[in-house]
Order: sequence, then structure tokens, then C-alpha cells
Amino acid sequence: MTPDNIQQTIRHNDTTALVELLEDKQIPIETVKTIYFAFRNHKEIVGQVAMNLSLRTSVYERDKEYSDTMVELLCDIANNPVDMGARWAVAKNPHTPVEILEILAKDEINLVRALVGANPSTPSSILEMFFNDEKIVRDALSGNPNTPLKLLRVLSNDNDKMVRIRLCENPALTKEILEVLLNDSDTDVAKAAEVHLGALS
Repeated sequence: MTPDNIQQTIRHNDTTALVELLEDKQIPIETVKTIYFAFRNHKEIVGQVAMNLSLRTSVYERDKEYSDTMVELLCDIANNPVDMGARWAVAKNPHTPVEILEILAKDEINLVRALVGANPSTPSSILEMFFNDEKIVRDALSGNPNTPLKLLRVLSNDNDKMVRIRLCENPALTKEILEVLLNDSDTDVAKAAEVHLGALS
């Protein structure tokens, strides 16, 4: 769709076509911004913009997608009451500014807090606060490289096998903790620890 076509679609309030367009993470971020601010009171559009930002900042592509426009959109969505559910996409986005993550860290929805806990841009001061939160939030700390080492040590004894497996995949995990997990009673955990140890050698 050309820029002229997009403007025409916006003028005609063809939200169905715009939602479909936003499903493509390859469209220019400036186009996403134009659509968002034209329909920032439209729940479906706001939700789809949040999804578009999430798709374009996958773990493997997050650095190349950074832009002032991306940050502007994340900040606006975080404060946009029309679709409170879109906050999850802001909470997990590595380009979300720390001041927004600090606000979302107190969100009433535990999934939003959990995604802040898993976000690699979340500072350790916030992560420490999550350690006494609900299980879904606390568990998110296991894979975050910013989680303080003292908390990673505690999580290495967690009753939940999936927490220990995610811990083995945490790039910040020390050789010392990995060697403990190598002798884990669960073979899947021990195997994950072995793989990570092999990558360190």
C-alpha cells in the first residue's frame, strides 16, 4: 500500500484494512505512527499497533529496530486507557524506557508485571522487588540476565523444573551455579545445564 493509499484509507476510516496492514512488521515505523495517532482512541487499532511493535522487536532483531518513533509509540501506548491490554506489549519490549517499566512494574495485572520481569531492559532494582511477587512474576526472573546473582542462586533450588531450565539458559548464570544444576534430579534441567556449560567452554 502506497503512502497515498494509506492516507486515503485513514480518511475513509477503513480500520479493517489498517488492522490488516499493521499485521506486517515490515511496514515503515513512521506509517505505524501515522495510523496510531489517527486512531489512538480505537481499541483494535491500538492493540494491533502494540502487536506490530512486539513483532518487530523479537529477541533476534531488537537492536536494529530501535528508533525515537518506536519509543514514542511505546510511551503513548503505556498511557493510553483505550486498550489496557496493550500494556503487555510495552512491558515486554526491550526499547521501553526504564521510567515506563517502573510504572508497569506496579501494574495490577500480574502478566504485565511478569513481562516487565522478563524484559532484558528492566534494571536489577525492579527485579529484586519482584522476587516476593506472585509466582508468575517471580518465575520470570529466572531468564533475565539483569537478575541479581543472589536471586539466581535461590532460583536454582526452585521447585518448578521450568524455572530451573530457564535459569540454565540465562546468559548471566555463573559456571558455579551451572555445575550445581548439572547434578539436578531432573534430567531435562541437567541436560540444559550441560548445554550451557558446553557453550561456555
